Amino acid sequence: MVSANRDNSERPSRGQFATTQWSLILSAADRSSPRWQQSLGELCQLYWYPLYAFVRRQGCTTSEAEDLTQEFFLRMLEKGYLDAAGPEKGKFRTFILVCLRRFLANEHDRQVTQKRGGGQRVLSIDFVAAESRYQCEPADKQTPERVFDRRWALALLDLVIERLEREYAESGKQSLFDRLKVFLVMDDTRTPYADLARELKLSESALKVAVHRLRRRYGQLLSAEVARTLDGRTNVREEINALICALGRSK
Repeated sequence: MVSANRDNSERPSRGQFATTQWSLILSAADRSSPRWQQSLGELCQLYWYPLYAFVRRQGCTTSEAEDLTQEFFLRMLEKGYLDAAGPEKGKFRTFILVCLRRFLANEHDRQVTQKRGGGQRVLSIDFVAAESRYQCEPADKQTPERVFDRRWALALLDLVIERLEREYAESGKQSLFDRLKVFLVMDDTRTPYADLARELKLSESALKVAVHRLRRRYGQLLSAEVARTLDGRTNVREEINALICALGRSK
């Protein structure tokens, strides 16, 4: 069983993070790879909730969406969906959404709740929390595709922040990260530099340098994470712009 809630020991270190495009997907598809389970866990962590939200947006009930999301990942393992993935197929998030659409079409006329593979649970997911998150989605007429893109973008940003925090913690700077992370979401005009500088016993100029380094590393990690699932035809900047666009579709 692959858990979507992995502990810190399973996260890649900074040295392991700089992988090439598609290496994560290819590793997750190769059961002989020593990183197979870890890579598969990373993919599940990033995509399970966007896929769940997509299924719910299709009109499925909570229990149906839970069953279908679990069954999709189980089928992905059993049928080797990832074997067909590759850079020539385009963006991985597009690929996995196509796989989910085909899976849902095949399941449409079946009694899916009776076909859960003997109760197997390929993911360890807190679906109660998942449904709470889904209920906070904008109550509008957004298409399932837009909900998927938005949730993928948010999951990706959360993953990048987690990895950035891990780097600071491993360098003995957890408390500094805790105080500076607000600068990742606030603009400079709203940020109390003088007060925070006094609290951290830094000069304002030193604080601004620390914030600049934080933002620069955040941008590097974001670019690297985005590049991991792109094909050679898509520019990283274009995909980041698409991510920003997806976040702007909440209204």
